Amino acid sequence: MSSELILLVDDEPSIVKLARMYLERENFRVEAAGDGEAALEAVRRLNPHLVVLDLMLPRLDGFEVCRRLRAENNPVAIIMLTARDEDIDKILGLEIGADDYLTKPFNPRELVARVKAILRRAERLTRPDAKTVTLGNLSVDPIRREARIAAQALDLRTQEFELLFTLAGQPGRVFTREQLLQQAWGFDFYGQTRTVDVHIAHLRKKLSGSSVTIETVTGIGYKLVA
Repeated sequence: MSSELILLVDDEPSIVKLARMYLERENFRVEAAGDGEAALEAVRRLNPHLVVLDLMLPRLDGFEVCRRLRAENNPVAIIMLTARDEDIDKILGLEIGADDYLTKPFNPRELVARVKAILRRAERLTRPDAKTVTLGNLSVDPIRREARIAAQALDLRTQEFELLFTLAGQPGRVFTREQLLQQAWGFDFYGQTRTVDVHIAHLRKKLSGSSVTIETVTGIGYKLVA
């Protein structure tokens, strides 16, 4: 039975009511906030497992809420809601630390599926039998959720860590973007492969001092090479 706490941040009561109904049917606990400042206070006070964060909010918009949480090194998972189906909003949301996005209007069943997928990922990586992967001077520890180059810890966001763990688990294997979405995100994201490209770009910068590299396989996807 689920007991994870989900924070819904939206100033449209009808959307909060609908999302709450579907999430509570799946036994999630749900709290809500109606503006950006209230969202920050609620995250700090409640320590939710996941935040569903609308982009257009009073007082502080969703981008700024996400920026501030990541600036505080808060690792809470964030699904951002965008009112427009524009790539620039989605990419910016991912750039500043969102784990996923949905475009309004959205199917509440898809929201529930994505919430479950993100929470399942965390469970998979923290299983007692999950083992540390070591490649060259890179080590990835799924129990502690730490990645290190030699003795230096990498500052990885939640989704960056999961993507790196997926690639490092099978070095040399070529993953398509769709396979990475399924295995690292845990859900079929229906062509949202730009999500992978943004996170790969982040990882490459952070692995610049490592003996491993992420190579592009033209027309197919990516592989990690030690």
